Amino acid sequence: MVKSAIVARMLPVVVHCVRTTVAAVVSLLVARVLGLPEAYWAPVTTVVITQSSLGAALSVSWQRFVGTALGAAVGAVLASRWGPSVVVFGSGVFILGLLCALVRSERSAYRFGGVTFAIVLLVPRTEPAWQIALHRFAEVSIGIAVALILTAVWPEVESPGA
Repeated sequence: MVKSAIVARMLPVVVHCVRTTVAAVVSLLVARVLGLPEAYWAPVTTVVITQSSLGAALSVSWQRFVGTALGAAVGAVLASRWGPSVVVFGSGVFILGLLCALVRSERSAYRFGGVTFAIVLLVPRTEPAWQIALHRFAEVSIGIAVALILTAVWPEVESPGA
């Protein structure tokens, strides 16, 4: 009886781990097949986005998508025009916040956008800023798409203790 209680309690955990692993691996493989230079952003996003229900996943996905698009755009423009500096970075974070409010996104979009903006502007690379921004957007979009597809195709069964 104790053994069956342990199995009953652990089964949802194991299924959740398998589900998350499948999604993360698929998104990594898709990003690698497409030749994206920082393919790891796809599974990172998938792990962040993967939710138990499609409704929950759609909400966080949309905010991540909007934020990433805005952060990539602001980063590409400012990095191309002025390059990385504390003043440009601070100005970009402020501008990004205003843009997120303008498109009526939630604060989580601003946070996601800020991460993308910082990566595009501040991480030293040899490629042009627009290319870094495009790659970052593509990597995150793959992660979002895989998470949403997985959540729709393989919805998680809620357990009482989840």
